[in-house]
Amino acid sequence: MESELKTHDLTSEKASPIQGQASLDYATQEGVSESADFLSFKLERELYGVEIKDVEEIRVWERPTPIPHAPEFVKGVINLRGMIVPVVDLRCRFGVGQSEYLPSTVVIVLRFESDESERLMGLVVDAVSDVVSQGNNDLYPSVGQSLVTPYLQGLLNVGDQVMSLLNTEELLNLDRVLERES
Repeated sequence: MESELKTHDLTSEKASPIQGQASLDYATQEGVSESADFLSFKLERELYGVEIKDVEEIRVWERPTPIPHAPEFVKGVINLRGMIVPVVDLRCRFGVGQSEYLPSTVVIVLRFESDESERLMGLVVDAVSDVVSQGNNDLYPSVGQSLVTPYLQGLLNVGDQVMSLLNTEELLNLDRVLERES
């Protein structure tokens, strides 16, 4: 069974149909709805994504206020309309090459709400790519072990690339992230 995959270029409102292969029931993946839109972004040559519903805003890169004695991947904090938001450099966190802050570098501010709390975190990424609309049978389970694995929900085919879909709840749990570091 095949389902339709649509991508939306953020710089133009054109959408082009691409065929995706059905493999794993998308609804069985914890925390992902049956059909969803994802914001895709680049870290070096790798494609990653987060559910668009978790994106608060996308900001141009500006150096955050440093936090003394923070891990290297925690670049500091920014003030977002009166809220203090930690900023994590995903290249550094995932061990994906040396961090360079270019004009295309952005901070994706994510929001996660649970019954107990609401969290915000900024993720420094090389560039935002597209918004990907995904059907309900296209998520593949993640494979192997790496620094990224604890934060993965699965893998998606996007044209001729594979997008690693990140688990926002795990990514925004800074206590758990710091615990994994020690």
